Parts: sequence; C-alpha cells; structure tokens
Amino acid sequence: MPNRLANEPSPYLRQHANNPVDWYPWGEEAFARAREMDRPIFLSVGYSTCHWCHVMERESFENGSVAEALNAHFVPIKVDREERPDVDRVYMTYVQATTGSGGWPMSVFLTPALEPFFGGTYFPPDNRYGRPGFLALLRYLAEAWQKDRPRIVEAGTNSIQQLRAFIETEGARAGAGEELIEKVYQPLRRSFDTVYGGFGGAPKFPRPAALEFLLAWYDRTKDEEALEMVGKTLGAMAGGGMNDQLGGGFHRYSVDERWFVPHFEKMLYDQAQLAAVYLKTYQITGDAGQAAEARRIFDYVLRDMTDSGGGFYSAEDADSAESAAEPEKKSEGAFYLWTQAEVERLIGQPAAGMFSMRYGLQADGNVREDPHGEFQGKNIVAVRQAMDAVARVYGVSEAEAAEKIEGARAKLLEARGARPRPHLDDKILTSWNALMISAFALGARVLGEPAYGEAAKRAARFVMEKLYDASSGVLLRRYRGGDAAIPAFLDDYASFVVALLDLYEMDFDVEWIERARVLARRMVELFEDRERGGFFSTAAGDANLLLRIKEDYDGAEPSGNSSAIAALQRLALLTGEREFESAARRGLEAMRGRLAAQPTAMPLLAVALDFDLRPPRQIVLAGDAEAPAMRVFDRARNRHALRATAVIRMGTAEERAYWEKLRPALAAMTPVEGKPAAYVCRNLVCELPVSEPEKFEALLQ
Repeated sequence: MPNRLANEPSPYLRQHANNPVDWYPWGEEAFARAREMDRPIFLSVGYSTCHWCHVMERESFENGSVAEALNAHFVPIKVDREERPDVDRVYMTYVQATTGSGGWPMSVFLTPALEPFFGGTYFPPDNRYGRPGFLALLRYLAEAWQKDRPRIVEAGTNSIQQLRAFIETEGARAGAGEELIEKVYQPLRRSFDTVYGGFGGAPKFPRPAALEFLLAWYDRTKDEEALEMVGKTLGAMAGGGMNDQLGGGFHRYSVDERWFVPHFEKMLYDQAQLAAVYLKTYQITGDAGQAAEARRIFDYVLRDMTDSGGGFYSAEDADSAESAAEPEKKSEGAFYLWTQAEVERLIGQPAAGMFSMRYGLQADGNVREDPHGEFQGKNIVAVRQAMDAVARVYGVSEAEAAEKIEGARAKLLEARGARPRPHLDDKILTSWNALMISAFALGARVLGEPAYGEAAKRAARFVMEKLYDASSGVLLRRYRGGDAAIPAFLDDYASFVVALLDLYEMDFDVEWIERARVLARRMVELFEDRERGGFFSTAAGDANLLLRIKEDYDGAEPSGNSSAIAALQRLALLTGEREFESAARRGLEAMRGRLAAQPTAMPLLAVALDFDLRPPRQIVLAGDAEAPAMRVFDRARNRHALRATAVIRMGTAEERAYWEKLRPALAAMTPVEGKPAAYVCRNLVCELPVSEPEKFEALLQ
C-alpha cells in the first residue's frame, strides 16, 4: 500500500510513496508521533533528480529489513530539499560541521525535539566505500537510544547551541572594499585550470557565480587575464560532453577535469545562470560562439522545460530506462549515449563518419573514466575535431561538412526523442524561475529575439498569478499540478525582484518596477536582521526551525544575501529611494567580515561590493518610444554589459508621468528640438544630451 507520501505534490516525495518505509512528510503529524512514541526521527533529505538518492532508495528504502528497522524504532521523515531549503540548510550545516562534508541524500537522526545527534549523507546497505552499512547503523542507534538516551539528548541540544554560536559569528575584520574584491580574484586566478578551464580538478563544476565575478573584475580593471579565464572556461564547457551537443542545455557537472564525462542531470538554475554568463561575455567580446551557446540553452528550455502556462520546470534526471521494453532497468546517461553502430545505422555514410570524427565517437566507445561500468561500448558526444579538419579529411568544403554534420545532429536528436526520457521534475519554483526570467530577458535584449522576451513575460505573469497573493502580499515558493504552497524564502523574493528589474530593462514597462518595489519592501520586512544586519533565509515564526541562517555561499545558486543586496542596490539606483540603498548598505556591511574570511565562497557578494564602490550611472532615454532614433539608442545600450547602471525610458505619456512623480528631477530631461535624446549621468553629474547615435555610443564606451 502507498504510504503518506502518495498525497504529497513533490515529485521527490512521490518517488518514495511505495516504499515499505512508513514515511511522513515534514510536519506536525510526524513531530507529534515522535513525541508520543518517544522515538528518534530519521530525516532523509534529497531531490527527485538526485542519482545517489535513487541508489539509496533501491538499496535501503525498498529493502524489507531496513524498512522494518526504521518503522519499529524511528519516525521516518522525507523532505524535498528544493521545496524546503530552510529545513535542508539547518541540518546540512550540522552534517558539514560534524563530518567535514555534505551532499544528498542527507541522512540525519534527530531527537523528538528536532535536535540532530548523528548525521551523514549516503549510507550503503552494508559496509563499503569506507562507510558503515545502513541497517547496522539503524540497529546501533536504536540500541543507543534505549540505553543511553540522556547523553544523546544532551548531544543534540549541545549541537544546536554550538551551531547557533557559529552562524552568529560575524567573521574576520574586513579591509577596504578594493582589497576585499582582490581577495576574491587572486585565489580564483591561482586555482584556474590553464589547460581545460574552470577551477580546481575533478569533479569540475561550472560555477557561473565565479565567472560573473571575473566579468565584473575585468570591467573594473581591464585585466585581460580575467576575461581569458572566462572565455577559456565557457569554450571548453561548450565543446565538452557536459554540454548536450544534440539537444542543448548543460548537465550538472563533469566527473573529470576535461568537461567530458558529465553527471547527466540537468538543472534549471544552471541553464539560467550559464545563459546569462554566455550573453554577458558575448557583449564584451563579440564572439558569436558565445551567443550561439546561449541560444542553444534557451531553445532547450523552451522545448523541454516549459509548462503550458509559461512557468519553467525544475530539472531532468541523470538516470533513464535503457529501453522501453525494460522500464525498470535504468542507468545514468542512457538517454544521451550512443554506439557508433547506432549512428551509422541512423544516418548512413559519409555523414556518420563526419559526425563520428567531429564528436570523437569510437567503435568500442570513447569513455575511459567509467567507475560504475555504465558506459561500456558507448559514446559521449563531445567536440573533438575542428570543422575544417573534418572537411579536409573528407575532401569537402567546410560549409558542406558543417551542413552534413548538422543534418546528422538533427536526425539523431529526433531518434533520441523516441527513447525513454529521463524523469522530469515538473514542479515550478519561484527563485529558479526568476533566474530563468532574468536570462530570457537579457537574451531578448542582447540577441534581439522577441520570443525570448515573451517567454520571460509569460513566466513572470505565471509567478504573479499562481504564486503571489496581492491582497496579503504573500509570495509562495512552489507550484505543481494546481497546488501552490510553502511561504517563499529570501532567495525567492530577491531573485524575483531582480527578474522584475531585468524585465523593466527589457521592455520599459513601469508595472515591473511597481511590483519590484512592493516585493522588495516585503523582503526587507520579513528577512532583515534588525540587530546585526544582513538577511535571514527564512522569515521568523516557524517554531520547527531551530535556526535562522544567513545564507552567504554563492554555490550552485546565488546566495540569498547576495541576491537581496543586488536587488536593493539596483532598485535604489533606478528609483532613487534611499530606503532601498540603506538596506543594501546595511546588508553589505554585515557580510563584509564573512567575505574577508571566505572570499572565494562569496563571489557574487564581491560583485555587490563592486557595485557599491562604483560611481552611480543613469541613462535616461527621452522621446517617442516608437521613433527610429529611440530604437537605435536601445540597440546601442544592449550591445554593452553596463554595470552599476540604471536605464530609464520616458517614451510614452504614461512612462513620463510615472518617472516625473517618482523622480521629479527627471522632468527636465526632454527631447531636444523634437528629436529623441539620451542623457548619460555619472556620479550625479549629467553629460549634455545627445541625439546622434554615434555620440551616445561614445558615451557608453
């Protein structure tokens, strides 16, 4: 019989609905059961596209003996970390502090008061990989709870007290702003892989936050080395197996240092952040290859990750069935791997030969790093030869070789579409959607593609209609299947405010600004630490959360504090409202000590500090919005990656009325002799208005 998780909207929880484990979702029913039975809680945290979560489920949670031990001695609770990052952060902090590492699945044992006393990540069913067997661990902890309960309860209480003291530490004394920013740059420079790009060795993650910082550093210093690091990393990733060469979009990370063998899951937040970095690099370098990669990401998201209502889905799994005939037989990457014989059969010669040469396919497979034996005889599609080399070998022009290979790619993509697809996590999360909205809005501006702008607006309207209650001012985090739930966290508010500002920069609709102002005030009200500064990840009032954490790590996603400070900075520069500037400064000042202590962990906080140190710049475009000159001005500013710059358009009567009310000083900025004019103001001093596009371009330079 299905357990309680069958009634939960979360795809991850539903994956465990048929386990023999008597799972509870996180909530009062489970907590009351633990208190009533005086049993410890086993808390298991993961997400639906997590490979090792699937492994632990197959090995342990579907095992009758394990289920019997869990059900007899514990209250088992299952949490989707993507729905409840607040719960995840509290206990991940504990696991990292006590074991030195973290990850998912996360396995934590709690007292009935929700205090942790033992934790880890993946546990195998028996002793292996240097880890204790899960069943033996359950029996040991159950016996310890019976025989040594006071000591265990005391350990749980002490762990929370120590964690609270740790997270309230302000960090080292911070130096001057420029010194702090350089403290981020130098370690990144030292850890840069000059051969393959990226930072450090295997496994290698894309780290778009670090790339964003390097672009800001280049803009500040014109240090070509920083730009070269970004370009080399983006180019190597684009050609590697981590990039889906057939369907577009990037896999989560590379298990080797060469970006060749990926962990095959695809996450929405990676697509959003990488698309933005490719676009911003294109703005600086003019490299058409960077723009092409952004388009491939967008095309993938629109094709495979977009809900009919406009929202964006969360992720696609790494694992999938090897054949439709055996749906239960799953392996990592099965959807993406090819034998050379399959390619030859599907597309024929000479196109198959050209394709195989271009992408390194081999008769016996091209994967040598295969720790679990899942890739034998298979090929990962990754660029291995330049197009001109393929053309030379096959005696054709480069254009003809490219045409043949593109035709082969299209045929293989179509054939792949008939395979069993990886599991799709179709929940819609506010913060991840916000990141994707920002990327699409930037793509619409930089690439001049209206479809991308429409995708951004549809997703924003989806969030406002499905995940926001204007009457109460409550923003929610998750939507799935008609159900919207879970009060939003700091990163939801902050990322969505940023997305609204990006939408304004795209189409100059002042309604986006109004919504951003309302949500930003609500964000400060709910999350700001009034005593010490900075922002908590969660609002006050949840008695079941033992800690309120100020998230500061810019990892796979931007931290809530980096996003909140950036949102407030941009809103203050645009609207001139001091309340937003003051809140941003308080947050930045509160986090400076942490940035000094762990600079490479917070590259986006350093970007916010860089913003604060720059002289503020505003660009005001005044004149008929439909005039050809206004469109020329717009195209010109979209060619530049303008940092710490607010762009305002007064091109319609509605726009002028709005801005003159909000910022009366702008009333003096009018067309010149009936012609549209651009006003460029830096550090509260404005240049003379210009009506000639070439003069405006010179000011932007």
